[in-house]
Amino acid sequence: MNRKIILASSSPRRKAILEMIGLEFEIQASNYEEDMTQKLAPIDMVKEFSLGKAQDVASRNPDAIILGADTVIVFEGKSIGKPKDSNDAKQMLKRLSDRTHKVLTGYTLIDIKNKKEDSRVVETEVKFRELDQSEIEAYVASGEPLGKAGSYAIQARGAALVEGIKGDVYNVIGLPVGELVKDLKRFGVNVLS
Repeated sequence: MNRKIILASSSPRRKAILEMIGLEFEIQASNYEEDMTQKLAPIDMVKEFSLGKAQDVASRNPDAIILGADTVIVFEGKSIGKPKDSNDAKQMLKRLSDRTHKVLTGYTLIDIKNKKEDSRVVETEVKFRELDQSEIEAYVASGEPLGKAGSYAIQARGAALVEGIKGDVYNVIGLPVGELVKDLKRFGVNVLS
């Protein structure tokens, strides 16, 4: 199959994951506006947001396969977003220290031409090791936690915070590779051929 694949995201991490697995694709950022005021459970939120992003880009590209995605961190049943500032990042990391949290990534594939659409949510558990205040201070001072949900980047220095992981590490970064490759195959895209 020689169909155009479009990532409906400008996320550099999602782009890097798709490049890593050798997928040929284009990027078109979605104009979809996430409505954070909705009272949705985190699992429903990431699914809805990934669908909205994919539908927006699909409306402009009826002959392509569109991939939309959204990721959220869930701690004690509540979504955790990006820190507002350095102090907020320190507080988040202190709360996550020596605890387990979940990372949910919702993704949607849409193929208008063949009338196919599928949305899925993949969950990964991340356990932080016990962090002392000086480690938290140093990590936040690096600037890496700012702009990252949960105040860490597992694919970079934030890996040093993690004691263990249950599930797909790429899901924590932004796309669950194993599940995505299986779903792309169902859409006629064999990543390895």
